[in-house]
Amino acid sequence: MNEAAMNTNQTMPAAKGGLVPYIVVDTQKAGEFYRKAFGAEEAFCVPRDEQGRTMHLHLYINGSSLMLCDAYPEHGHPMENPQGFTLQLIVDDIDFWWERAVKAGCEITLPLQLMFWGDRYGQLRDPFGISWAMNAPNKGA
Repeated sequence: MNEAAMNTNQTMPAAKGGLVPYIVVDTQKAGEFYRKAFGAEEAFCVPRDEQGRTMHLHLYINGSSLMLCDAYPEHGHPMENPQGFTLQLIVDDIDFWWERAVKAGCEITLPLQLMFWGDRYGQLRDPFGISWAMNAPNKGA
């Protein structure tokens, strides 16, 4: 990382949520996609380095933080296919969130439906291979 990129003169904002996912993806493309699909807002970004990589992008989605970085294999952060986890959004207006994500380009992997536990739930996969679930709690029970 060059000195200009590290000297951002910005205060790093607080993380929201008790557990913050930090994923390795194509940060520039994923950040833009998450803005369209999930209404993400940029909280903080370390500028791209001379190789075109972003070391840190902090987004707010649905009141929580999601952090992204590009692959830095020389520092132990290679690009790997995501597996074995799902990011879950708990939302009130699930139809709005679902339709926006699908229109942006998420692939439906489990259709949105009323589940046996009483909530509406479905799963999607974004263009970067990340699995997302959406859940609208049943408030009438």
